[in-house]
Amino acid sequence: QVQLVESGGRLVQAGGSLRLSCAASGRTFSSYNMGWFRQAPGKEREFVACIHWSGRNTYYADSVKGRFTISRDNAKNTVYLQMNSLKPEDTAVYYCATARRGYGFTTLGEYENWGQGTQVTVSS
Repeated sequence: QVQLVESGGRLVQAGGSLRLSCAASGRTFSSYNMGWFRQAPGKEREFVACIHWSGRNTYYADSVKGRFTISRDNAKNTVYLQMNSLKPEDTAVYYCATARRGYGFTTLGEYENWGQGTQVTVSS
């Protein structure tokens, strides 16, 4: 089992940048494929990005492609989400989670060990 804690969310102006962190406990973190999701008020939680356990492969939702970058540092047991050119529609609680199996899945049911989330608010 692994526990995840997200951080880095805050209020930022449109066009700005933020880097979110997801810190994991447990020795097996480096073997997990990881994902970032977000949930805006009144909306369902949606996929943002995922990364292979090796860090060599990444995949993004169309809505963030070219603006967000997912990365990881297995020595620090941490996954990051660098968010640039932020838009008001990026406002949401951002969550990280471990993939149940494989890499590249984008549905909620394929992930587990969810963190508590971190709030990102983008003002126009």
